[in-house]
Amino acid sequence: MLVVSSIGAQQRQTQDLILQWGSTDVRYPRNEVPVWQGNKQWETNAWKGERVNAQAVLWTKQSLKNVRITVSDLKCGKNVIPASATTASFVGYVWTDELNKDRKSGCSDRPNKADWDSSLVADVLEVRKSLDIEAQCTQPLWVNIWVPQDIPSGVYKGALTVSGENFADMCLPMRINVQKRILPDPAQWVFHLDLWQNPYAVARYYNVPLWSRQHFDIMKPLMQQLANAGQKVITASVMHHPWAGQTEDPFDSMVFRMKKIDGSWVYDYTVFDRWVEFMMSLGIDRQINCYTLVPWALKFDYYDQATNRIRFVEAKPGEAAYEDYWFSFLKDFAGHLRQKGWFEKTTIAMDEREKSMMQKAFDLIFRADAGYKVSGAGDYYPEIEPKMYDLCLAYGHTLPDSVREERRRSGKLSTVYTCCIEAYPNTFTFSEPAEASWLMWHAVAGGYDGYLRWAYNSWTKDPLHDSRFRSWAAGDCYLVYPGSSSIRMERLVEGIQDAEKIRILRKEFAESGEAAKLKKLNQTVAGFMPEKLNGQNASQMVRNGRNLLNTF
Repeated sequence: MLVVSSIGAQQRQTQDLILQWGSTDVRYPRNEVPVWQGNKQWETNAWKGERVNAQAVLWTKQSLKNVRITVSDLKCGKNVIPASATTASFVGYVWTDELNKDRKSGCSDRPNKADWDSSLVADVLEVRKSLDIEAQCTQPLWVNIWVPQDIPSGVYKGALTVSGENFADMCLPMRINVQKRILPDPAQWVFHLDLWQNPYAVARYYNVPLWSRQHFDIMKPLMQQLANAGQKVITASVMHHPWAGQTEDPFDSMVFRMKKIDGSWVYDYTVFDRWVEFMMSLGIDRQINCYTLVPWALKFDYYDQATNRIRFVEAKPGEAAYEDYWFSFLKDFAGHLRQKGWFEKTTIAMDEREKSMMQKAFDLIFRADAGYKVSGAGDYYPEIEPKMYDLCLAYGHTLPDSVREERRRSGKLSTVYTCCIEAYPNTFTFSEPAEASWLMWHAVAGGYDGYLRWAYNSWTKDPLHDSRFRSWAAGDCYLVYPGSSSIRMERLVEGIQDAEKIRILRKEFAESGEAAKLKKLNQTVAGFMPEKLNGQNASQMVRNGRNLLNTF
């Protein structure tokens, strides 16, 4: 956790070239000279097994060639945090825009980008060997260190070095105070993270055949990064365009359906199985959410053997045509899932649908197999809540305390989500970086089991350069970039680590009878509610919370 995030002085610098420590709370403008402060090094506290981030800032009056960044081993006597545990990135810039003109939301059609105030913003974390930097530019540098779980406690010291062809090497000192407690591996985190994956965007961006070996090879580091964030859920689409093609790359069905000449149905789960097995091989294996029986457009495709054509059924839940299309599938799908050993992990998922439609769909699901689980994101409906294994409420909405506690006793999940609606806090490319962390603290404060966001990687046409989209505020569609993480994603992971720390400390203090510490911790956590935000204090709240976690 960041203890000192102000800018620190570099030992060897000139007025033409300055390298100093910055703050991970700041997106440094490319064409503005940073405001320098005076601390001489970066220092942080960390649990064993924790990932910590730092940001340095390089400003140059002259152009620089072949700039390289390295981080040394961090040493405490004979003990070492190896350089291999560190990722050093050049922070890249993408186009972003703004909230709606009333400043209340990011949901709006944006067909003409010129209608919106746009700017370049720092967000992409580019892992590359070198970079040429233009004159009169600011270049942020991002450092992520994954502290090993098995090293002794102590103060570990090292340095960040920046080198290049036309200037002398420049170094910044680093110190990590490794504390006694251990953060578990991400696969063991309890926090229920559900960031929706879009494999179709990957195939389009890299121009590779869908579901080919090349496609899976490209997706592996992208989805491993998600697993390392503690992701619990596999996003699977079991129908054509469950969200009516709202993204640049619409989701298609991972299940092939054929209606035979005799009117019976045949299903092929080859793509679904390959996708699920691939994700599980990376450690994302807690839950499979299958979208959806109630799409945004009630239109369902199938291959018709009699006419040798793709046809569509338009039907609403409760209608005979709807039941004919879905009932046979649900029964067959349940059998397939049981055969694969996945039935207990699978939910039939819905997203922001009307209560009456969900009620009729639930009736069909449970008639097909009473053992099915269902999940959904949207409003709280007391009439259908008991039937929902995984219920995700929009930010600002709450469950009655008695309902939340009963769900927890029953082993059900209750989570919170954000989308384009929330002006603040959010994870747009123009959002303050700390907002991503704040949201994870809020999930804990609100008594939720985790957090959902609808788009991990639904990339725009040119995601590495332009995060703006035709429908919502910039960055709403994705948290990571092709081949790169982001400031937003790294800060989100920090927040999840905080949530795990809170869980561990609460258990420790309760078992040891340290009532005063537990009370102080709970009082701090309780402050992470919407009414405590003023649009500017997310960074300070998160810093205060982390400082407290590291004093225990």
